[in-house]
Amino acid sequence: MAYIAILKPENGRVTVLFPDLPGCGTVGDTLDEALLLASEALGGHVECLREVGGTVPDPRPLSQVRAETVDPTVTLAAIPLIEDRGTARRVNVSFDPGLLEAIDAAAKSRKMTRSAFLSSAARRELIGV
Repeated sequence: MAYIAILKPENGRVTVLFPDLPGCGTVGDTLDEALLLASEALGGHVECLREVGGTVPDPRPLSQVRAETVDPTVTLAAIPLIEDRGTARRVNVSFDPGLLEAIDAAAKSRKMTRSAFLSSAARRELIGV
C-alpha cells in the first residue's frame, strides 16, 4: 500500500506532506533525503494512529490527489507504507560470494551489520531512491 505525498521545494529544502494523513509530514535537504524521511514519517504516523485507536484512512489514488492539487511547483510521489513491527525475523537468503563480500565491505565501512545494510538498501529500493 502506498500513500501519495506532495513534495514542495522551499528555501533549498523539500517539504513533504500527505494529504490523506493530516499532520503527517517532514522536510529534507535533498529530494532523496525527503523521500526517505517521508517513508519513516508515514510509518511512524500510522503506528501512532493505531496505538491511540485512531482510524488509518485508505490512500486515495494518484489521479484524485492530482485533481485536487493546484500548485504547479509541487511534485507528487507514491510512498510505500513500510511498518516497523518491532522485531526482526531471521530469513535465509542466498548471494553470490563476490556480492556478499561487497555487501560486507560496504556494511563494515558504514559501521553497520550486514542485516542493517541490507534492510537500508531494501528500503531505498522500495522507495525508489
